[in-house]
Amino acid sequence: MIKIKKYAAIDIGSNAMRLLVVNIVEQEGKETQFNKSALVRVPIRLGQDAFTVGEISAENSDRMVDAMKAFNLLMKVHKVESYKAFATSAMREAYNGKEVVALIKKKADIKIEIIDGKKEAAIIASTDLHHLLKTDKTYLFVDVGGGSTEFTLFSDGKIVNSRSFKVGTVRLLNEMVCDVVWEEIEKWIKINTTDFDEVSLIGSGGNINKLFKMSGKMQDKPLSYLYINSQYAFLNSLTYNQRISELGLNPDRADVIIPAVRIYLNAMKWSGARNIYVPKIGLSDGIVKAMYFGKI
Repeated sequence: MIKIKKYAAIDIGSNAMRLLVVNIVEQEGKETQFNKSALVRVPIRLGQDAFTVGEISAENSDRMVDAMKAFNLLMKVHKVESYKAFATSAMREAYNGKEVVALIKKKADIKIEIIDGKKEAAIIASTDLHHLLKTDKTYLFVDVGGGSTEFTLFSDGKIVNSRSFKVGTVRLLNEMVCDVVWEEIEKWIKINTTDFDEVSLIGSGGNINKLFKMSGKMQDKPLSYLYINSQYAFLNSLTYNQRISELGLNPDRADVIIPAVRIYLNAMKWSGARNIYVPKIGLSDGIVKAMYFGKI
């Protein structure tokens, strides 16, 4: 007997907003399956507002309301029975974040929770990584967003330490990350990985997923530090327009991909990791799984 549930997750990030609809397949005696039914991504760069002027603009507020109305209708069409909507870095820092949340509840009937970096890291870490984590190995999980990056160290299949830093692609584009933040990240990574002989990275986020897709590699194969480094140089050698026309990148991906790769490269360098694995997971996947397992 198979039972199917439909859950949805809304991730309101600093670079884009996503709606993920998942079919949860339950069958007695078998592991529960989480199958993606639909994913819609809307490029509303909230971080541009929040990190530069400290508020979400009226224009972006209206765009968010429209997007949420659309997400609500899509969830109805998909017959979603339960959802959670979480907002991260940009909405955390915008002084009118709570006002925007109230407006969306009133106009689009979507309830949004603004979460801190620690909760964000915990939700992402709750994505089912056991198929990827070899228990005898150590992994540094790096989730790069527009406003913040979450670092989680796993060893023997368990979380050793986790930390969120205010370094993200939209912040870096706006030159809002000072050397002190980089130094803090370097120190944190080195202190937490020093006791482990070999560390591999696990990369999460739209930019590393795109880079992985461009590599043409099989899903379970990692990308090497040398490959990431050469791609970083290659991307930097192209203009913004060339990255769109020659590589087929979306306009809202073509600029942020470079600072994102820089974060992964630094994390690899400071942890001594030679490889980075790129599973198809992110905050929205984590939200669905955390909902299903009663963690949120």
